Amino acid sequence: MSKYLPKQADLIREMEEKPSPLKGDHAKQEWWEMPVEFREGNFCFPAKPEVIEELGFANPRKWAVTDDDWQLPEGWQKTLMDGMRERLKKYRSLKLYLDSCVRCGACADKCHFFLGTGDPKNMPVLRAELVRSVYRGDFPMVEKILKGFAGSRKLTKEVLREWYMYFYQCTECRRCSVFCPMGIDTAEITIMVREILQLVGLNNNWILAPVANCNRTGNHLGIEPHTFVQNIESLVDDIEELTGVTVNPTFNRKGAEILFITPSGDVFGDPGVYTMMGYMLLFEHIGLDYTISTYASEGGNFGFFTSNDMMRKLNAKMYHEAERLGVKWILGGECGHMWRVVHQYMSTMNGPANFLEEPVSPITGTKFSNAKATKMVHIAEFTADLIHNSKLKLDPRRNDHLRTTFHDSCNVARGMGMFEEPRYVLRKVCNSFHEMPENTIREQTFCCGSGSGINAEENMAMRMKGGFPRANAVHKVKEKHQVNSLVTICAIDRASLPPLMRYWNPGVSVYGLHELVGNALVMQGEKMRTEDLREDPMTGFDDKEDDVD
Repeated sequence: MSKYLPKQADLIREMEEKPSPLKGDHAKQEWWEMPVEFREGNFCFPAKPEVIEELGFANPRKWAVTDDDWQLPEGWQKTLMDGMRERLKKYRSLKLYLDSCVRCGACADKCHFFLGTGDPKNMPVLRAELVRSVYRGDFPMVEKILKGFAGSRKLTKEVLREWYMYFYQCTECRRCSVFCPMGIDTAEITIMVREILQLVGLNNNWILAPVANCNRTGNHLGIEPHTFVQNIESLVDDIEELTGVTVNPTFNRKGAEILFITPSGDVFGDPGVYTMMGYMLLFEHIGLDYTISTYASEGGNFGFFTSNDMMRKLNAKMYHEAERLGVKWILGGECGHMWRVVHQYMSTMNGPANFLEEPVSPITGTKFSNAKATKMVHIAEFTADLIHNSKLKLDPRRNDHLRTTFHDSCNVARGMGMFEEPRYVLRKVCNSFHEMPENTIREQTFCCGSGSGINAEENMAMRMKGGFPRANAVHKVKEKHQVNSLVTICAIDRASLPPLMRYWNPGVSVYGLHELVGNALVMQGEKMRTEDLREDPMTGFDDKEDDVD
């Protein structure tokens, strides 16, 4: 167990005893009087100086969040206020969202961090107020006439500590925006505030180290091309040992029809590697003409959690590589924020990818008109189309040892409206599927509690609080339907949900959707399958492989 993870009983006791608006008992102080408390397990470590220097960001130095002196640069207030003014002018959304909130409170109990901590500053309306109060103070006439009534504050070190604490608790999941009658997107405010904090060197190493790695080598882990290839080839060997089938991925091959890009967590992380094995089995099954790049070896985009400029730069690498290799279009793996960046920002950030073709499935002939601008298709919709057109030979009984439920990844579900395709695939590759409560799925899905680059080990106590609403929904189907498998289509989810499940729902394991596809695929020339891709026994397949209808 992580040293940053409190015992469950202690965490529950804290949640029960701490005053909270959720329980109707309020702290004696007003929200703006409540001090920020950094303690072990509730924050991420700042970026290392060498990482800051590599990226060319401001104020590289060695410091700790718990220090009294954050070693801010001279004139830091002016730097931050100038940065805010610049972004208010450049991004209409930021000014619109700060100006239009009527404080109705519709968002208050929708944030998983507010539900998990009871901290009023985690209400989306108050999280935005942390900035809005300073924004108001920048207008001298308002301050002079209305004074305290205007709710304005000066930008002090204590306010800055609030910004750092609470904008690195917001996971940019946008659940609050679903319920906002004004359509305010708190995630956009969080993106801008994090970008502003970068101006004085207030940051997060769990975000910036992957950004620096991706900027340098093309993936979050900083893995060089030959090691990237070796890792995939080791998975090829594992597939052959388990199934008797040899899959044949190619790398940097010019003229391939499709460039496949997935998060590096699918190549190096557990349980993501089993999802990668599922991809390769699928592509071998249908004879897909694809290649994998060792330059654009990362679908994830942690620039999304850093700044708009960095998000644009990291997104561009995928399209530069697609152009260099001369492919027709891009197929993307199971990732959350990659898909929000591509789906919502690509066209304006990097411009139309006119050097690529509008994606058409080479197997079914289906035209993916929704990808006309981005030229990039999500693996879930690609596979759903294959199944719909009877192009896959599947035996869902091979997943009978798994009783599944599905976690809608925030950026894929709310960010691009993909609700039914993964469910369609899941129902076709397994026989046991149970939905969590309606107000916790699809557009109203709860976040994993660790998205937007805050899934660091040192933040474990806060992650368990923020992830509690999702864990509670899983607990309901675990109790009612004996669910033991939580399926998702996001690499961060596959990294952050396993410790959440071990903490709140022991016995529930986390799977990628295409891992289950790989289990169910009946491959030509395969040997008798008695184990799944994790080498766990399949139910009823220990003696012989029955014929598939």
